[in-house]
Amino acid sequence: MTEALFPRLAEALAATDIAEKIALTTKIAAEWKSGKLDWRDTAPIPLLCGRPARPALVTHKEVLQRSPQTPEGRAHLLHAILHIEFTAINLALDHAARFRTMPEQYYADWIGVAAEEAEHFLLLQERLQSLGHEYGDFPAHAGLWEMAEKTENDVLDRMALVPRLLEARGLDATPPIQRKLEAAGDHQSARVLDIILRDEIGHVGLGDRWFRHLCAERNLEPESTYRELLTHYKAPWPQAPMNESARISAGFSPDELAGLAKKR
Repeated sequence: MTEALFPRLAEALAATDIAEKIALTTKIAAEWKSGKLDWRDTAPIPLLCGRPARPALVTHKEVLQRSPQTPEGRAHLLHAILHIEFTAINLALDHAARFRTMPEQYYADWIGVAAEEAEHFLLLQERLQSLGHEYGDFPAHAGLWEMAEKTENDVLDRMALVPRLLEARGLDATPPIQRKLEAAGDHQSARVLDIILRDEIGHVGLGDRWFRHLCAERNLEPESTYRELLTHYKAPWPQAPMNESARISAGFSPDELAGLAKKR
């Protein structure tokens, strides 16, 4: 006996309590693996993104930057990354719940990503708690989710501009953050980021693979289409220095990276 997948995804996405969202996401992943969830249901379902009342959401420029050499500064830094991981749970759930005409493997991929993002959240939450803080103690920005809203009508645009653009920026940002944490003596947090970087290469790689799959279906050249979408959406151009080895592992070609390294 199977159960429809999409109402379950919508329930997890709408959950505002973090522990509940993580529990629902983990359960979906387990039941998907055991064949209990059916992805062929076509009934329309409204999708709402649930988040807790805290943290307060502000613009990117309003998020305070403090030196990670102090415990308070490291708490701010870890909180910012933790918020990205919370948003990434919702993103993966939304990727799977919103676009209903994709192959079965698409849903398997993003359900798996949602479960991994939940694991990342718990790892970082433990590190933040070790510094005497909880998720929600500091303001955070909503740039990732804003792009999800802008691309909600086209899965090709979503794959290009969320995993392949904004989440790929995390591949670039993580090694410098790790060096700052190491310099401050926070080796445990740096090792957590080792795990996250490894998994995020895979997540960006899935975005790249599905983006290229969709381009092939529509007879579009992927790399020029990607640049056109950056311009169309007025999206942030990838910034140097890029983590070229991680991006190549995730599916970017050396020629594309060379082109993106040039100014818009």
